[in-house]
Amino acid sequence: MMRKPVEIERKFLVKSLPPGWKATSGSPIRQGYFSIRDKDVEIRVRELGSKRCITIKAGRGLVRLEEEIPISRECFEALWPLVRKASIQKMRYRIPCAGRTLEVDIYQGHHRGLITAETEFRSLGEAKAFHPPAFLGREVTGNRRYTNESLARSTLRRFRKRYHGI
Repeated sequence: MMRKPVEIERKFLVKSLPPGWKATSGSPIRQGYFSIRDKDVEIRVRELGSKRCITIKAGRGLVRLEEEIPISRECFEALWPLVRKASIQKMRYRIPCAGRTLEVDIYQGHHRGLITAETEFRSLGEAKAFHPPAFLGREVTGNRRYTNESLARSTLRRFRKRYHGI
């Protein structure tokens, strides 16, 4: 029996950036979303540094199905015009924290001022046992307003808070 690819992830707003965050190099991300009718399925194209892929996710919240398919630069560039109007850009910093890696995303463009952090888990129990460090703020796991797809489709400038040193 083949195992279904599952993503178990928690997402938080960031109150303040942790000490030493600049010591890690950031990777630029641009990703855009295809328009589909099913609100519990998303299909995106993503460029993360020098890697590109199509990602299909199903479900909402803490546990979701996820399939990632690598694509060439040419394929990404051919698809980008189809998703450009529903896209986001951000810098991602991978920050070690208490034996885990937090992926801290500093958003650009319309969402400048928004900073989130997420971390993945191997099990639901591990996810529930996670105690977020003090620099993380409110948990937004499963909150549609903070999904990258919702952000990509929104043109509102809702995130005014500025962080020093960015």
